[in-house]
Amino acid sequence: MSRSARSGGHRGAPRASRARRRTHRTRTSGAAIGLTILGALLPGLGFILAGRRKLGAAVLTGFLGLIALGAYLALAQRDTILELAVDPNRLLIATVLVVLLSAAWIVVVVASHKMLRPLTPTVTGRLVGASAVGVLCFAIAVPTTVAAQTVMAQRNLVGAVFQSEGHSKSATRPKVNKQDPWANTPRLNILLLGADDGAGRTGARTDTVMVASIDTRTGDTKLISLSRNWMRMPFPASSPLHKVYPNGFWDPNLGNTEQPQYYLDAMYDTVPKAHPGILGPTDNMGADVLKLSVGAALGLDIDYYMQVNLAGFQQIVDAVGGITVNVNYRVPIGGEYGIGPGANAPKPPSAYIEPGPEQKLDGFHALWFARGRYGLSDPSRQERQRCTIHALVNSVNPATLVTKYQQIAAASQEMLRTDIPQELLPALTQLALKVKTAGVSNIDLNKDKNFPTGRDPNYAGMRAIIQKALTAQPTATATSTSGTGKTTSGTATTPPSRGTGSAKRHTTSASPSTQSLNDACAYHPEPGGS
Repeated sequence: MSRSARSGGHRGAPRASRARRRTHRTRTSGAAIGLTILGALLPGLGFILAGRRKLGAAVLTGFLGLIALGAYLALAQRDTILELAVDPNRLLIATVLVVLLSAAWIVVVVASHKMLRPLTPTVTGRLVGASAVGVLCFAIAVPTTVAAQTVMAQRNLVGAVFQSEGHSKSATRPKVNKQDPWANTPRLNILLLGADDGAGRTGARTDTVMVASIDTRTGDTKLISLSRNWMRMPFPASSPLHKVYPNGFWDPNLGNTEQPQYYLDAMYDTVPKAHPGILGPTDNMGADVLKLSVGAALGLDIDYYMQVNLAGFQQIVDAVGGITVNVNYRVPIGGEYGIGPGANAPKPPSAYIEPGPEQKLDGFHALWFARGRYGLSDPSRQERQRCTIHALVNSVNPATLVTKYQQIAAASQEMLRTDIPQELLPALTQLALKVKTAGVSNIDLNKDKNFPTGRDPNYAGMRAIIQKALTAQPTATATSTSGTGKTTSGTATTPPSRGTGSAKRHTTSASPSTQSLNDACAYHPEPGGS
């Protein structure tokens, strides 16, 4: 065989490859744009259609592999996702990966179009092609940017609200067992505080004091509300505060009279000012004081606290699009009695939330639905607060989280303060999913018998009720119907009569002191309530 023949044989393949590429580049600008769109939907396909099969196959395989990995993690590795969602370092890595994947996707789209477009496009074809590629890149950049911002919002939330054990101080927090956080915790007891430090008030008042006792196996949750005007709040014998207040938080020299400066809602601000540093190093002495005292009063070991700033609560309700509640009687907006530590001057309410079933409330009205008390009893206010929490939990759904998460996260940073450490967050997130589907009920502490006034509550009697309720086995789960005949998720209130406590309604557990929030929050308007 001649040299020219051999040479021609060796060079035949590259010539054929170039010929195929020239054939691809003879397509119209419209066809190139259509193929570019397909290549954007399936990254790598554009390279394959342009003749770069190996490169295209590699990119397409990587893209499909990422989709398969995401589906696997979502369906089979929920624990891994939860750990990622509450780990600031992993969230930062996830943000960087989202940005890099977005940039790589855009590069693939632009490169694909360059390979697919005609060799000699017209001016119009070039402009249309560039515009189409720009729109595709924008369509990729916007959702991935939102995704990166959402991940960063979650990272900022975790970092701002939840500190690691090594970077925070608490005088009352238990040490986390990272291997099995609930090994010695059959029930997790969290103190919920609503701090009211509005204009014209000195210091912060914890007008809302509640305990959520959560079964760590099932998620079954019992809510226990404490009255803001309780006096003689005890401290554990092992606490240094017991030596200061051996007969509870009050001044025996003033006799058995109303002592607003020694109400439960004054402890958060008063005790730290009177005895700074008595509990040792702590980031929030007021909350530690309440954890110790509330635990002693109710016979519970309080593990952690979650403090809510009421102004931030208004923002988070607006972020989730409002809550739906049943209103059984007129609830005041504003109004002051003019008594108590740091109170404003006396004034009547500026308006009322009128009775009605399934009312959608924005943040402002939801806040007053929960806190309004002018002319009403403390027990009715406590039940409205429980129903507000119940309504807020029911209002948060996946669609809301996806579309409004950045607003929710920003509001939460302003609203929340806690001693729950970052190390506990993966287990706590899983427990929260159980709470979402398990029963939530209220423990009635029997106001008429145990605290007809706040001057001398029967804490021993309340402790007995709580222990019985926590050890009772539930026998049924109630669903309630509103006055319109429709089933309701439970978002309503209690009777308005001042100082009379809650009306007795159907209970849904083996313990007569326990009442389902679905039942307690149903629509049952009070006669004359309008």
